Amino acid sequence: MSIVNNIENSVYRINTSNGSGTGFYSLQDHVIVTNYHVVSGCLTVSIEGQDKNRYLARVVYINQGKDIAFLQAEDLPKPAETILTNHDSETASRDKVLVLGYPYGMPFTVTEGIVSNPRQIIGGSNFIQTDAAINPGNSGGPVINEKGELVGIATSKFSDADNMGFAIPIETLREELEIVSELSGEYTIGCPSCNSLIEEKTDYCPNCGNDIDEKLFEENPLSDFSLKVEEAITKLDLDPVLARSGRERWYFHQGSAEIRMFVYDNNYLFATSPLNDLPRKNLAEVYTYILTANTGKHRLSISNNQIFLSYRIHISDLYSENKEEFLEDIAQLALKADDLDDMFVNDFGAKMTHYSK
Repeated sequence: MSIVNNIENSVYRINTSNGSGTGFYSLQDHVIVTNYHVVSGCLTVSIEGQDKNRYLARVVYINQGKDIAFLQAEDLPKPAETILTNHDSETASRDKVLVLGYPYGMPFTVTEGIVSNPRQIIGGSNFIQTDAAINPGNSGGPVINEKGELVGIATSKFSDADNMGFAIPIETLREELEIVSELSGEYTIGCPSCNSLIEEKTDYCPNCGNDIDEKLFEENPLSDFSLKVEEAITKLDLDPVLARSGRERWYFHQGSAEIRMFVYDNNYLFATSPLNDLPRKNLAEVYTYILTANTGKHRLSISNNQIFLSYRIHISDLYSENKEEFLEDIAQLALKADDLDDMFVNDFGAKMTHYSK
């Protein structure tokens, strides 16, 4: 696992308004590689490493036909070591492989297996078939060999297959990496027919005449409800893109506190923060504080041995004449959580949760 330890900091969770996936940095090409379907409908996403820091990343290239996309993040610290893409190793049946990524949006995970078929044809395209677990969230992540060399890009498009995972072969990726030097930094589409680069919105390829879906150039609009919630996030001087963690779901850190916002019971917007683990001592004092402290409209509670600060409003409140007041209450929960988690540590000897930063 020493190889994984050296390169795991170059593997990122990719967070979008539609869900999450995985991507990895290619030091040779100065791009983050992922699946197209991970960033479909997005022009800007956030990427997150194991340090829980998030960075804005622009989608600079997509090829829908090959299900490959490249991202660039200007402020991202460059990892010291990355997965090797410029190697001569070939993949064969029974080779051991490792899949690195964030399945189901969980923390960084490594699964291993063997190559069942290095050239499995599905829908006219070539894939590597493996018995390693590849789940939603792994999409776009690296599949590597025991030398830390890239074998392929994991894809969970075939999630109905039991005990079978699939990866886009490195040979397919290399075909796309050849054009990185030609990218201007603006959003670019690779024609699935002739591979020419298209920067301006069009319904056909200027080079070969192949039909191009104009929607590929557009960002999927957010719901009116999402836009209202993100008004509250903006009050924290945070770009809402950095908070998005799925459809109508926002997870982010305000200081050390993790803040979660999501729809509950189809009728409520629920905002909550896991502040601290309960301490082993001073429990009576902690309980007394939780029961008597004046936290305004926000509520302190205990669940599964953790202290939470929460706030709930009916969705209709965001459409009322008091909308601004409710948006301010949502923002204040985040600020209050960042203060309270430190207070419980300093005054009661509690510890930060593993969600904290």
